[in-house]
Amino acid sequence: MRMRFRLDVRRHSRITAAALLCLTPIARAQAATEITATATVKTSSGVEVTAPLSVFVDRFSTDSDRDEVLAAIKKGGTDALRGLLITRPPIGTVKLGNTITSIKYVYERVTPEGRLITAVTSSVIAYVGAGAPGARVKSGFYLGLVMLELKTNGPGSGELVPAAKVSVDAKGAIVTDDYSDDVVRLSNVNGK
Repeated sequence: MRMRFRLDVRRHSRITAAALLCLTPIARAQAATEITATATVKTSSGVEVTAPLSVFVDRFSTDSDRDEVLAAIKKGGTDALRGLLITRPPIGTVKLGNTITSIKYVYERVTPEGRLITAVTSSVIAYVGAGAPGARVKSGFYLGLVMLELKTNGPGSGELVPAAKVSVDAKGAIVTDDYSDDVVRLSNVNGK
């Protein structure tokens, strides 16, 4: 696996995967939320590309939804989670540049500094680097992930995994495998 997110906080260069499923419950606000950011990727060849990113949330997922997502990942990884999410109605959208993808799971957790929000799509947002020579096979990379850290004071940060696989490792940690080695960082993360 090229990139990993772990619930046991083993990755330091990424927002921890605790944001992925946010283990601490919070009260759910049912008001619509809009989050904006700038997505930046710097390829291994040194090319830097930026695009605007907007996340629109109609409603946040419940603790019961989170439990179902965890069970699906443990049962069958990406395929099981995608199978679960496809059956659900959209609860928001991710807009990257001109591409719009439906969010099927979005969970929020309050932190001392603000909020951690994780959104999961049941389809790929983009295959970054798919046209490069020697690019990975797209098979199995069926989900999109957006991890956002909204700060109470000032802009936050985050990461976008536009095409991902998920699984559980031997220690029970949820692991995310990114299609690309090029990390898509989010800056100027602001919520409304």
